[in-house]
Amino acid sequence: MARPREFDEEMVLALAVEQFWERGYEATSIRDLAQAMGLTTASIYNAFGDKRAVYRRALDFYVARSFMERVGRFEPKPPRDAIRAFFSEIIARSLSDTKRKGCMLVNSALEVAPHDEEFQRVVAGVLIQVEGFFLRCVTRGQEDGTISRRQEASDLSRTLLATLLGVRVLARARPEKELLEGLVRPIFALLESDEASKLEAARL
Repeated sequence: MARPREFDEEMVLALAVEQFWERGYEATSIRDLAQAMGLTTASIYNAFGDKRAVYRRALDFYVARSFMERVGRFEPKPPRDAIRAFFSEIIARSLSDTKRKGCMLVNSALEVAPHDEEFQRVVAGVLIQVEGFFLRCVTRGQEDGTISRRQEASDLSRTLLATLLGVRVLARARPEKELLEGLVRPIFALLESDEASKLEAARL
């Protein structure tokens, strides 16, 4: 009969996330992971597999507790409010990121995905889900008249995705509030419908 694990799997995965997130995949060794996770290297191999397998589990853990959790909180909001809240939180997180770790998913897209076909599919799959969130918001907004219909919903959702990635990458080198907010402002102007502009002007 197999012995029960003597550690909290979620806790040690969270510690692995922090290690990979701060140092990157290549610069992190199994020994680094063992020290960070409070496990022996043998325990890591037995529970998770090699470093690549740990990274895959850590990336899945990160995505579930960042993007998926954020979508769950924001998607019930009115469409434009959901998109605005999403970007406001991303900018706030980027500005408070004193170690300039950025986004682990975006870091994976730049460091690991170009050299690993499986991770390329994993990262692409998550980005498709991010785009899907934006597409659902834009489609609902176009249907209720709060988002412009001048552009196709699919084009707007891809523009939002590109803007998100741009904010995350730029913030690692230049975490400046005005810069990041200025990157997003024109996108919201693009989304704003004629009806919404009139309503906003009437409130002023």
